[in-house]
Amino acid sequence: MNQIHKFTSSRLFSLLGSTRKARIISASALFLAVCAFGAAGVAPLAPDASDLPVKTVQEAVVTPDLSAQINALEQQSSNEHFVHEEKIRAGDTLATLLTRLGVDDDAAENFIKKDKVAKGVMQLKTGKRVQAQTDDEGNLQWLRATVVDGKDDPVTNIKITRKADGFVATAEPAKLERRVEMHARNITSTLYAATDSSEDGAKLPDNIVKQIIEMFSTNVDFRGDLKRGDSFNVVYETFWQDGEFVRAGRVLAGELTNRGTTYQSVWFEDPQSKQGGGYYSFDGKSLKKAFLKSPVEFSRISSGFAMRVHPISGQWKAHKGIDFPAPTGTPIRAAGDGVIDFAGTMNGYGNFIVIKHWSNYTTAYAHMSRFGNGMKKGAKVSQGDVIGYVGTTGWSTGAHLHYEFRVGGEAKDPGKMNVQAQAPLTAAEMGRFKVYANDMMHRFALLRPVGGGGIPTRVAAAK
Repeated sequence: MNQIHKFTSSRLFSLLGSTRKARIISASALFLAVCAFGAAGVAPLAPDASDLPVKTVQEAVVTPDLSAQINALEQQSSNEHFVHEEKIRAGDTLATLLTRLGVDDDAAENFIKKDKVAKGVMQLKTGKRVQAQTDDEGNLQWLRATVVDGKDDPVTNIKITRKADGFVATAEPAKLERRVEMHARNITSTLYAATDSSEDGAKLPDNIVKQIIEMFSTNVDFRGDLKRGDSFNVVYETFWQDGEFVRAGRVLAGELTNRGTTYQSVWFEDPQSKQGGGYYSFDGKSLKKAFLKSPVEFSRISSGFAMRVHPISGQWKAHKGIDFPAPTGTPIRAAGDGVIDFAGTMNGYGNFIVIKHWSNYTTAYAHMSRFGNGMKKGAKVSQGDVIGYVGTTGWSTGAHLHYEFRVGGEAKDPGKMNVQAQAPLTAAEMGRFKVYANDMMHRFALLRPVGGGGIPTRVAAAK
């Protein structure tokens, strides 16, 4: 009985203890949960800004001295420069051009008119660009322009700059960007009409048209042979400066279709040989004409290669050349490509030039009034280049050109000679030529109508 009571009491005490622990744990968990809920659900309120204390701080500020900057701005304003750009208009004078450029400076205008370099500005062609900088009173500070004298002459940049005691003018060769252009044209009336307008809106430069005529004039009479439906393709070089067209250069390749026959010509100048460039057929044969029959344009023959009575000595002797009478100052042209072998005065020949051509051919030109620019021993010349001017120096009774054609140093009658104007291409040159010619043929293929329309029925090289 006592044991049973003791067991029951112990068990009861154990059960009561467990229940108490559980209640304590439950109460603790509930308390923590309430605290967590309170922390999450009740955020502390931010204080009102109006309730915060205000603190006033006083500090001395140093004001910067702006007088130096103001003076600099005033000085810049008083020396303000203006840059103007204009293009030459038809009928422009120097005065009208300067007025449009905002230049009101008599000293500058007088300098441009008198200075040897500066007056090149007055040679500008219509459409060319001129830039000038002036101050706010119109006084010229500097002026820039680009002058082009001709197709093959160097392009010159002229700059006129104000100096303390006046102006100075400088001229420098222009650094030009070379581009290659190609165009196709259909002929409906005349060649010039076809070059003036087209679907691509590009007008071909006049000197390109002239070169096309020169290339094919021995095959086609451009006054009467052209007909509607004829066409031509042309690849040529142009030169640009600062994005502005300056001049056109050489025709690099041409293809003219006339009455079903196409004539082709390609310019080739081998970079590894000393031989001058020339036009060739696409099989590598030179198309250059033989030596010019007359080194003087629009002239007759007054004395041929024959026996005659010498006009000064009165003796009967052989005349080993051909005389072309012409007014003093008429240009004399190189009969073929070559190198100047002699340029100077020689006895009865007066002012005299000898040109050495390929192989053993030479030509001689006598009685010149003066020499062309750069004519000295060793200078290279091309067929048609002006080498001098007609005169009456030496043993001469009137203004004329005495012209000789020599083979191995011996004078020959040029009318009876049948020679090539230049040496044929060597095997190495031919290899380089074919690479270049293939590129031009590819360009022609791009210019031809898609699908082969208009392909000529026969291809013949220009002669």
